[in-house]
Amino acid sequence: MTNNISETIGCDLGDKKSELCVIGADGAVAWRGSVRTTRKAMTQTFTRPSAHVVIEVGAHSRWVAALLEELGHRVTVANPRRVKAISDSDTKTDRRDAELLARLGRADVNLLAPVQHRGRQQQADLAVAKSRDMLVAMRTKLVNHVRGTVKSLGERLPSCTAASFARQTRPLIPDELKAALEPVYQALDRIDEQIKQCDQMIERVAKRYPDVAVVSQVNGVGVLTALVFVLTIADKDRFKKSRMAGAFLGLRPRKSQSGKGDPELRITKSGDPFVRRLLVNGANYILGPFGQDSDLRRWGLELSKRGGKNAKKRAKVAVARKLAVLMHRLWVTGEVYEPTGYQQHRIEQAAA
Repeated sequence: MTNNISETIGCDLGDKKSELCVIGADGAVAWRGSVRTTRKAMTQTFTRPSAHVVIEVGAHSRWVAALLEELGHRVTVANPRRVKAISDSDTKTDRRDAELLARLGRADVNLLAPVQHRGRQQQADLAVAKSRDMLVAMRTKLVNHVRGTVKSLGERLPSCTAASFARQTRPLIPDELKAALEPVYQALDRIDEQIKQCDQMIERVAKRYPDVAVVSQVNGVGVLTALVFVLTIADKDRFKKSRMAGAFLGLRPRKSQSGKGDPELRITKSGDPFVRRLLVNGANYILGPFGQDSDLRRWGLELSKRGGKNAKKRAKVAVARKLAVLMHRLWVTGEVYEPTGYQQHRIEQAAA
């Protein structure tokens, strides 16, 4: 970072055009303008003396931040969930947003809760897992379409897994629907093949990250969940305490304390929804009939007995939060996971 930076530039990134606002050392607006959101235009505009550039997380923020840093600027990537003054403004315009980003960055970057982008290769590896997730979602929609179409004629298809749906139900389709649904079954065959290819790619990618094997020791955490967890957090040392991992992934309850009032609220749902969903799926497995006996399972099952009809749902989320903390702890320490008696073992070690 350059010590002689005197100007702060707010850059409100748009898909085609980005608004700029330059704040001088005296706090006054020195210049306003716009630039096309392309590498060539950005390079031409920001080939200038070093400045502090503040941008907001978005589709273009990763490559723009990398480009500006290459050009010698100090870049702060603001977390949009923390910049409520922008999203909740009654007079919201791109021009005002750019100025507000610049003034917040000039005042205190901590107000922006700066975001750290993962590396280019990590982003590409994560894209494999997200592509698989999209294929699975498409397969689910097609399966539901077939079931609904058959049901409209008074028939029902048997229950089966999505992976075996095409093979088991194709012969059971009524004759009058075969012409309409055959293209859907052909698409399902192709998607099943592509999902298998993605699974193989994920296995190969996971071997490049030894930490995946460490965090996947917990029963209910597969290679996919472990890989996405590692790539999403990216740096295991970014948290002072492992319990911060749950909050980072949006699994911490919201807080709205005022005076004596401290209501129980839903989770924040900040961070990547993909890894959060995978952790909840892992928690569902841990609490399910095939879950291995563990301290985490016992704690979750006990919690699910309290709190009425929504107790099981809250227990799943709570177990997902503890699972994120546990996985990060294993990642940091590299220790062997002990499903039961871990706390007692630590007490005995300390006493010895």
